[in-house]
Amino acid sequence: MKKLILLLTIALTINSNAQEKAKPVFKNGEAQIVEAFSSPDKWLRHDLWVETEFDTDGDGKLDRMHVAVTRPDQTEKQGLKLPIIYVSSPYFAGVAPEVDGAFWNVKHELGEKTERPVHPEVVRRGKRPIISNSHIRKWVPRGYIVVHSSSPGTGLSQGAPTVGGDNESLAPKAVIDWLCGRIKGYTTPYGNETVTAFWSTGKVGMTGTSYNGTIPLAAATTGVKGLEAIIPIAPNTSYYHYYRSNGLVRSPGGYLGEDIDVLYDFIHSGDEAKRPYNNKTVRDTEMLNNMDRVTGDYNDFWAGRDYLNDMKPMKAALLMSHGFNDWNVMPEHSYRIYKRAKEMGIPAQIFYHQNGHGGPPPIKMMNRWFTRYLHGIKNDVENDKRAWIVREDDKRTEPTAYNEYPNPEAKEVVFHLGKDGLKTGKLKLKKNSKKIRETLTDDYNFSGKQLAKASESKNRLLYVTPILKEDIHISGVPSITVKIASSKPAANLSIWLVSLPWNDTNNAKITDNIITRGWADIQNHKSLRKSNPLKPGKFYEMTFDLQPDDQIIKKGQQIGLMIFSSDSQFTLLPKPGTELTVDLKDTKLTLPIIGGTKQIKKSY
Repeated sequence: MKKLILLLTIALTINSNAQEKAKPVFKNGEAQIVEAFSSPDKWLRHDLWVETEFDTDGDGKLDRMHVAVTRPDQTEKQGLKLPIIYVSSPYFAGVAPEVDGAFWNVKHELGEKTERPVHPEVVRRGKRPIISNSHIRKWVPRGYIVVHSSSPGTGLSQGAPTVGGDNESLAPKAVIDWLCGRIKGYTTPYGNETVTAFWSTGKVGMTGTSYNGTIPLAAATTGVKGLEAIIPIAPNTSYYHYYRSNGLVRSPGGYLGEDIDVLYDFIHSGDEAKRPYNNKTVRDTEMLNNMDRVTGDYNDFWAGRDYLNDMKPMKAALLMSHGFNDWNVMPEHSYRIYKRAKEMGIPAQIFYHQNGHGGPPPIKMMNRWFTRYLHGIKNDVENDKRAWIVREDDKRTEPTAYNEYPNPEAKEVVFHLGKDGLKTGKLKLKKNSKKIRETLTDDYNFSGKQLAKASESKNRLLYVTPILKEDIHISGVPSITVKIASSKPAANLSIWLVSLPWNDTNNAKITDNIITRGWADIQNHKSLRKSNPLKPGKFYEMTFDLQPDDQIIKKGQQIGLMIFSSDSQFTLLPKPGTELTVDLKDTKLTLPIIGGTKQIKKSY
């Protein structure tokens, strides 16, 4: 009897211990917060270096990336293996200070060479083993391990920052290869003692915002095995589209005069001894010789920093997130990648909100995405609606689901321009039967907002619809065809689509009235790769897209098309006085509208 009791006691103890082993818990297709994973004092945090396949700092040794791991202690004590949420960034170790002259001078004529900006130095910050605390409290309690790494040439990662070069794709690939047991990690930057990711299931997801959102896409374009899903938030997917627009030298919103070399200096927080070599080879040779700030033309340098061109190997399930009023990394960046992913048959969804830069999808969406592709729980997320749009008056966490973006019910409607654009011309459905030409005079001293609000101005042309009798829902990518002549060999061309009257209440956001925008260099009317000086007075025709949008313009408002030259927040600022003449007969605006022409006619 005593022997039987002893055996039962042992069995109950073993069973009790087995029950005490923590594991991920799922409900309604989402990973739940597990109490055993939720105590930060029980998390294990350590760092290491992963060797890559490149040497970009010229020391004759393969560059190693600094990696930090945060995991529940059950991965050490109980042999628990978990999937990974991985975040990489060039910003974790600090950025360059604000100094005078660090941005390019923008007050000069188009095509004119100017002096290079000042190059500030970054003082690295941060202590081992913590690279960052981002995302840890969100994902570790839900049964994930969170991994951070500093990108090449930043923090304690070796190499050189290249701002979109191949090493910024291969660096996260190497970390994922290590997480999947394919390559070695080391306990020190230059030593030979190895460390393994024995706690990894080999299933990795990536996320991050802005540059941190670009890196997941960069990693995915390598086709690395084990990267199952990515959630890029407001990612820069093409550095040409970030610093240029249809051949025009154009700054990202809020950073007038920034260019790719400025961003390089901003993030270069790596080994100070390696910086002179990196500066010479990357910034002063590759970037400054190829970025072509004089013409703004597209070339192989920019093509190599456009992730759309690298997507063929990509397999990771894609959930994109962006704001329609993001005038820093503009909404086209996510749409172009989402569109290609769909064409490739990659599981893809897109989340758009009405605010500015940043803004992740609701945690429920992210949770379902990672639960499906990292934990393998069949929650049917791949059959959810593809598009999630936050409507104008809704909270960002409460998007409306649509079958697709652009909305399949949207049809193209072509608008033509009536006379009197210096005051307020008509935006109409019927094309002009006669040639009408109207001329504006460039002057960057007037902001776009001032021009749109003005009842009359010689510095812009404005064409508006009648006051809308019905709501108009725009969904997709508007485009414009302009037939235009310049009084000079080069000129800025800026387009705003606005909702009027302008809302100047205290509660209004700066972007409330801006529906979408676009910019172009008329010299590139035939080719992005080759611009040709304009013959003063000669008319040229150019068609280009504005930024994607999904917005409901309420009845009682008017939709206005504004054509002007220099945009004080975005373009170069040449001496005022350039004249642009628009041929109204052959200029047209195309808008994707739910219900098409029929809906517009109801609203007129």
